Amino acid sequence: MLTAALPNLHAWALYLERAPLPVLQRTVDELAALHQRLDQITGRDLSRVILHDPMMTLRVLRYLQSHRAPSQQTEVTTIAHAIMMMGLGPFFRAFQDLPTLETHLQPYPDALHGVLRVMSRARHAALFAEDWSRLRHDLESDEVTIAALLHDAGEMLLWCFAPSLASQIRQLQQDNPGMRSAQAQKQVLGFPLPELQQELARQWHLPALLQALMDDQQDQRSPRVHNVVLAVSLARHAANGLHDAALPDDYKAAQQFLGLSPEQTWDHIRRMILKAGREWDWYGVSPVAAWLPQQ
Repeated sequence: MLTAALPNLHAWALYLERAPLPVLQRTVDELAALHQRLDQITGRDLSRVILHDPMMTLRVLRYLQSHRAPSQQTEVTTIAHAIMMMGLGPFFRAFQDLPTLETHLQPYPDALHGVLRVMSRARHAALFAEDWSRLRHDLESDEVTIAALLHDAGEMLLWCFAPSLASQIRQLQQDNPGMRSAQAQKQVLGFPLPELQQELARQWHLPALLQALMDDQQDQRSPRVHNVVLAVSLARHAANGLHDAALPDDYKAAQQFLGLSPEQTWDHIRRMILKAGREWDWYGVSPVAAWLPQQ
C-alpha cells in the first residue's frame, strides 16, 4: 500500500498498471453460481453480473485488449461483445481465482467502505446513463453505461492501493466544504484523478471510444459524453442525500438534455433511484432510495 504520493503522474500509472485489480466478493460468488449452470446461461446473464462491478468490468476490458489478435480491426467496447468474442467456457477459465476487495482491504475497513461507496455511486451513474441513452434512442447505450460506470475508476483505485491518501483527500473536502474534488486531489497527489484515469486508459489500451466517453473535456462536443457527465454529477450529489444543494441544477440540466417536463424527468430519475436501491446489498452502503420518503 502506498502511504505517500509518488513523484509524478507517470510513476502513478506505472505502479497501478502492475497492480492486480480486486473485485467484489459478491461478483466472485455470482460468477461461481453461473459457472455451475454453464449449459443454461447466456452472455447476457454474465454481463448483468459484471456490470455491477466496475473493477470486474475494467478487468474484462483490459483482458480483451491485451489478448487482441493482430487481425482484429474493431475495438470491443461493451461487455456483451467481449463475452461473445471469448465464449462462455474460455471466459470462466480466464477469470478464475480472482482477488477480492474484501480480502485485499481487510486491514483497512475505512478504505473498504470508501471504495464501496464509490462503486455504489458508479453503478447509480451507470443506471442514469443507460436510461437516458435509451430515451435518446442511442443504438449503443451499453457504451455510455460502461463509460459512466468507469468514470471514477481513478478514485476507486486510490482507495484500493493508497487508502491513506484517499482519506486525506476526503478529509480536506470535509474540512473545506467549498473545495472541489479536483482541487483536493491536486493538493494531495499533485494532479486531479481524471488525469490519472486517462493515462491509465491509454496504458491499458482501453478502446478509444470509451476513453473519449470518459473524458469530461469532450463534454461540449458530444451529447454522449454530456450524458455521462450529467449522470455522474447527479449520482455524486445524490449520494450525499436528496437534500444536496447541487441537485436542483442537476435535475434542470437533465430535463434540458432529455427534452422532458420536470415531472417526467423526475419520474425517470426516481425509477433509477429505486432500481439502484434494490441492489444496495451489492455494496452494503445506504442507498439513495432511503431518502425518497422525504421528497
